[in-house]
Amino acid sequence: MDTLEEKIHALASRYAQELQQKIDARVKEMRDDDKSHYLIYQVLGITDAEGELIDIYQNKGRFLYNYAGAFLEEATFLCFKEKFPEAERAQVENTQGQRPRRFEIDCLIGQDAIEIKWRDATTDGDHITKEHTRIRAIKDHGFNPIRVMFYYPSRDQAIRIQETIKTVYKGVGGECYMGDDAWEYVRTRTGIDLQEILVKIAEENRHKGCR
Repeated sequence: MDTLEEKIHALASRYAQELQQKIDARVKEMRDDDKSHYLIYQVLGITDAEGELIDIYQNKGRFLYNYAGAFLEEATFLCFKEKFPEAERAQVENTQGQRPRRFEIDCLIGQDAIEIKWRDATTDGDHITKEHTRIRAIKDHGFNPIRVMFYYPSRDQAIRIQETIKTVYKGVGGECYMGDDAWEYVRTRTGIDLQEILVKIAEENRHKGCR
Protein backbone atom coordinates (compact mmCIF):
# COMPACT_ATOMS: atom_id res chain seq x y z
CA MET A 1 0.00 0.00 0.00
CA ASP A 2 1.29 3.46 -0.88
CA THR A 3 2.41 5.76 1.92
CA LEU A 4 0.70 9.11 2.36
CA GLU A 5 3.72 10.88 0.86
CA GLU A 6 3.53 8.61 -2.20
CA LYS A 7 -0.20 9.33 -2.52
CA ILE A 8 0.39 13.10 -2.41
CA HIS A 9 3.25 12.76 -4.89
CA ALA A 10 0.98 10.83 -7.28
CA LEU A 11 -1.77 13.40 -6.76
CA ALA A 12 0.65 16.23 -7.61
CA SER A 13 1.77 14.41 -10.77
CA ARG A 14 -1.82 13.88 -11.88
CA TYR A 15 -2.80 17.50 -11.28
CA ALA A 16 0.35 18.76 -13.03
CA GLN A 17 -0.36 16.60 -16.07
CA GLU A 18 -4.01 17.64 -16.25
CA LEU A 19 -3.07 21.30 -15.83
CA GLN A 20 -0.56 21.12 -18.66
CA GLN A 21 -3.10 19.40 -20.90
CA LYS A 22 -5.67 22.13 -20.17
CA ILE A 23 -3.13 24.87 -20.88
CA ASP A 24 -1.88 23.26 -24.09
CA ALA A 25 -5.43 22.78 -25.36
CA ARG A 26 -6.44 26.36 -24.55
CA VAL A 27 -3.30 27.86 -26.14
CA LYS A 28 -4.00 25.82 -29.26
CA GLU A 29 -7.61 27.07 -29.35
CA MET A 30 -6.41 30.66 -28.95
CA ARG A 31 -4.56 30.51 -32.25
CA ASP A 32 -7.96 30.72 -33.95
CA ASP A 33 -9.49 33.27 -31.57
CA ASP A 34 -10.79 36.59 -32.86
CA LYS A 35 -8.04 39.11 -32.26
CA SER A 36 -9.91 42.23 -33.30
CA HIS A 37 -9.68 43.49 -29.69
CA TYR A 38 -5.95 43.98 -30.27
CA LEU A 39 -6.96 47.34 -31.75
CA ILE A 40 -7.73 48.58 -28.24
CA TYR A 41 -4.47 47.11 -26.97
CA GLN A 42 -2.66 49.10 -29.67
CA VAL A 43 -4.53 52.27 -28.72
CA LEU A 44 -3.24 51.77 -25.17
CA GLY A 45 0.32 51.24 -26.36
CA ILE A 46 0.38 47.41 -26.19
CA THR A 47 1.86 45.66 -29.23
CA ASP A 48 0.22 42.63 -30.82
CA ALA A 49 3.01 40.40 -29.49
CA GLU A 50 2.56 41.72 -25.96
CA GLY A 51 -1.22 41.45 -26.23
CA GLU A 52 -0.95 37.82 -27.29
CA LEU A 53 1.31 36.99 -24.34
CA ILE A 54 -1.02 38.80 -21.93
CA ASP A 55 -4.03 36.83 -23.18
CA ILE A 56 -2.13 33.54 -23.01
CA TYR A 57 -0.88 34.09 -19.48
CA GLN A 58 -4.26 35.34 -18.32
CA ASN A 59 -5.71 31.99 -19.38
CA LYS A 60 -2.77 30.07 -17.89
CA GLY A 61 -3.23 31.92 -14.61
CA ARG A 62 -6.93 31.09 -14.46
CA PHE A 63 -6.23 27.38 -14.90
CA LEU A 64 -3.29 27.48 -12.48
CA TYR A 65 -5.26 29.09 -9.64
CA ASN A 66 -8.09 26.58 -10.03
CA TYR A 67 -5.77 23.58 -10.05
CA ALA A 68 -3.61 24.93 -7.21
CA GLY A 69 -6.66 25.29 -4.99
CA ALA A 70 -8.11 21.91 -5.89
CA PHE A 71 -4.79 20.13 -5.41
CA LEU A 72 -4.02 21.65 -2.00
CA GLU A 73 -7.56 20.97 -0.79
CA GLU A 74 -7.33 17.32 -1.81
CA ALA A 75 -3.81 16.89 -0.41
CA THR A 76 -4.94 18.37 2.91
CA PHE A 77 -7.97 16.10 2.96
CA LEU A 78 -5.66 13.10 2.47
CA CYS A 79 -3.70 14.17 5.57
CA PHE A 80 -6.86 14.35 7.67
CA LYS A 81 -8.09 11.05 6.21
CA GLU A 82 -4.79 9.39 7.11
CA LYS A 83 -5.17 10.41 10.76
CA PHE A 84 -8.96 10.17 10.92
CA PRO A 85 -10.28 7.37 8.64
CA GLU A 86 -13.84 8.53 9.33
CA ALA A 87 -13.15 11.94 7.76
CA GLU A 88 -15.49 12.67 4.85
CA ARG A 89 -16.79 15.40 2.60
CA ALA A 90 -20.35 16.47 3.36
CA GLN A 91 -23.15 18.92 2.64
CA VAL A 92 -25.57 20.71 4.94
CA GLU A 93 -28.87 22.38 4.16
CA ASN A 94 -28.88 26.17 4.18
CA THR A 95 -30.92 27.05 7.26
CA GLN A 96 -30.28 30.78 6.86
CA GLY A 97 -31.75 31.40 3.41
CA GLN A 98 -32.77 29.91 0.09
CA ARG A 99 -29.55 30.36 -1.89
CA PRO A 100 -27.57 28.28 -2.10
CA ARG A 101 -29.71 25.33 -1.04
CA ARG A 102 -26.72 23.55 0.51
CA PHE A 103 -23.23 24.34 1.73
CA GLU A 104 -20.22 22.11 1.14
CA ILE A 105 -18.04 20.91 4.00
CA ASP A 106 -14.58 20.09 2.66
CA CYS A 107 -13.70 17.78 5.56
CA LEU A 108 -16.02 16.61 8.33
CA ILE A 109 -14.36 14.96 11.33
CA GLY A 110 -16.85 14.21 14.07
CA GLN A 111 -18.41 17.60 14.83
CA ASP A 112 -15.60 19.59 13.20
CA ALA A 113 -16.58 21.04 9.81
CA ILE A 114 -13.32 22.09 8.17
CA GLU A 115 -13.20 24.46 5.21
CA ILE A 116 -9.92 24.13 3.29
CA LYS A 117 -8.76 27.00 1.09
CA TRP A 118 -5.38 27.55 -0.50
CA ARG A 119 -5.97 31.29 -0.81
CA ASP A 120 -8.94 33.66 -0.81
CA ALA A 121 -8.22 36.87 -2.67
CA THR A 122 -11.76 38.20 -2.97
CA THR A 123 -12.32 41.93 -2.52
CA ASP A 124 -16.11 41.58 -2.62
CA GLY A 125 -17.61 42.93 0.59
CA ASP A 126 -20.65 40.67 0.13
CA HIS A 127 -18.28 37.75 0.62
CA ILE A 128 -18.34 38.42 4.37
CA THR A 129 -22.13 38.14 4.45
CA LYS A 130 -22.08 34.93 2.42
CA GLU A 131 -19.42 33.43 4.68
CA HIS A 132 -21.36 34.43 7.79
CA THR A 133 -24.47 32.73 6.38
CA ARG A 134 -22.49 29.55 5.68
CA ILE A 135 -20.96 29.49 9.15
CA ARG A 136 -24.35 30.04 10.81
CA ALA A 137 -25.88 27.19 8.80
CA ILE A 138 -23.06 24.86 9.83
CA LYS A 139 -23.57 25.86 13.49
CA ASP A 140 -27.31 25.23 13.14
CA HIS A 141 -26.49 21.62 12.25
CA GLY A 142 -24.46 21.24 15.42
CA PHE A 143 -21.04 21.38 13.81
CA ASN A 144 -17.98 23.42 14.76
CA PRO A 145 -16.87 25.58 11.78
CA ILE A 146 -13.11 25.61 11.19
CA ARG A 147 -11.39 27.52 8.40
CA VAL A 148 -7.91 26.56 7.18
CA MET A 149 -6.42 28.96 4.60
CA PHE A 150 -2.77 28.48 3.70
CA TYR A 151 -1.92 31.71 1.90
CA TYR A 152 -2.94 35.30 2.54
CA PRO A 153 -3.98 37.46 -0.42
CA SER A 154 -1.70 40.35 -1.41
CA ARG A 155 -4.12 43.28 -1.64
CA ASP A 156 -4.93 45.27 1.50
CA GLN A 157 -8.68 45.17 0.94
CA ALA A 158 -8.64 41.39 0.47
CA ILE A 159 -6.55 40.98 3.63
CA ARG A 160 -9.03 43.10 5.61
CA ILE A 161 -11.88 40.91 4.40
CA GLN A 162 -10.04 37.78 5.55
CA GLU A 163 -9.42 39.33 8.97
CA THR A 164 -13.14 40.14 9.22
CA ILE A 165 -14.01 36.55 8.29
CA LYS A 166 -11.66 35.35 11.04
CA THR A 167 -13.60 37.56 13.48
CA VAL A 168 -16.87 36.04 12.27
CA TYR A 169 -15.58 32.52 12.94
CA LYS A 170 -14.45 33.44 16.43
CA GLY A 171 -17.73 35.24 17.07
CA VAL A 172 -19.69 31.99 16.69
CA GLY A 173 -17.19 29.92 18.63
CA GLY A 174 -15.47 28.55 15.54
CA GLU A 175 -11.78 28.42 14.66
CA CYS A 176 -9.81 30.10 11.89
CA TYR A 177 -6.22 29.39 10.88
CA MET A 178 -4.46 31.39 8.17
CA GLY A 179 -0.95 31.45 6.74
CA ASP A 180 1.65 29.73 8.93
CA ASP A 181 -1.08 28.92 11.46
CA ALA A 182 -2.86 26.82 8.83
CA TRP A 183 0.20 24.66 8.15
CA GLU A 184 0.77 24.28 11.89
CA TYR A 185 -2.87 23.31 12.47
CA VAL A 186 -2.61 20.47 9.94
CA ARG A 187 0.72 19.40 11.49
CA THR A 188 -0.63 19.45 15.03
CA ARG A 189 -3.99 17.85 14.20
CA THR A 190 -2.66 15.05 11.98
CA GLY A 191 1.01 14.66 12.92
CA ILE A 192 1.81 15.09 9.21
CA ASP A 193 4.03 17.89 7.89
CA LEU A 194 2.23 18.58 4.63
CA GLN A 195 4.37 21.63 3.91
CA GLU A 196 7.56 19.56 4.12
CA ILE A 197 6.12 16.98 1.72
CA LEU A 198 5.22 19.70 -0.78
CA VAL A 199 8.66 21.32 -0.46
CA LYS A 200 10.24 17.96 -1.37
CA ILE A 201 8.03 17.61 -4.44
CA ALA A 202 8.80 21.19 -5.52
CA GLU A 203 12.54 20.57 -5.14
CA GLU A 204 12.28 17.40 -7.23
CA ASN A 205 10.49 19.36 -9.95
CA ARG A 206 13.16 22.06 -9.89
CA HIS A 207 15.86 19.45 -10.33
CA LYS A 208 13.98 17.83 -13.21
CA GLY A 209 13.28 21.24 -14.71
CA CYS A 210 9.70 22.51 -14.79
CA ARG A 211 8.22 23.17 -18.20
